[in-house]
Amino acid sequence: MILFVGLGNPSPDNEDNRHNIGFKIIDAINQEFSLSKQKPKFKGLLTTGNIGNKKIYAIKPLTFMNNSGICIRELIEYFKINSENVIVFHDDLDVDFGKIKAKFGGSSAGHNGIESIDKFIGKDYSRVRIGIGKPNGTGDTVDHVLKDFNEEEKQELENITKNITSSIPILLDKKLDLFSSTVNNK
Repeated sequence: MILFVGLGNPSPDNEDNRHNIGFKIIDAINQEFSLSKQKPKFKGLLTTGNIGNKKIYAIKPLTFMNNSGICIRELIEYFKINSENVIVFHDDLDVDFGKIKAKFGGSSAGHNGIESIDKFIGKDYSRVRIGIGKPNGTGDTVDHVLKDFNEEEKQELENITKNITSSIPILLDKKLDLFSSTVNNK
């Protein structure tokens, strides 16, 4: 069993924010692999299905970014999913816009959603860091992550999403470096 988690904020005002890129990736995976209809469970929107021979759970926590770990802990305890089989998709300021870096474990680097997950399930899970870049000039970080993607970024985001979903089989095999290089070189 694999659990995909997309981080974001559930408010309609946040739908196109940079911080919600994890939600967008989960929606794309659900569509690409025909996972079940989203149902409210475990304080999130849950879908299930199979990709190849692997059972997949995918969730968008509705607990808001800073409390994402609450939702994830409930789900992994109920389904007895090992944290090593959790893969979290989230925005990252320290990665150039559109670039992907997948890794296992490590620091939260100040990302509140990741800090919450670390608090509730530990650090032994995989992360797919999707670059949103830093704010231009002296812009405020909070304003940047809560700002909507502009039209040019939205178009690029479609390509990024397609590259991620087409490379999911590599990710399921936990070949994180190969996944990152494949997505970044498409």
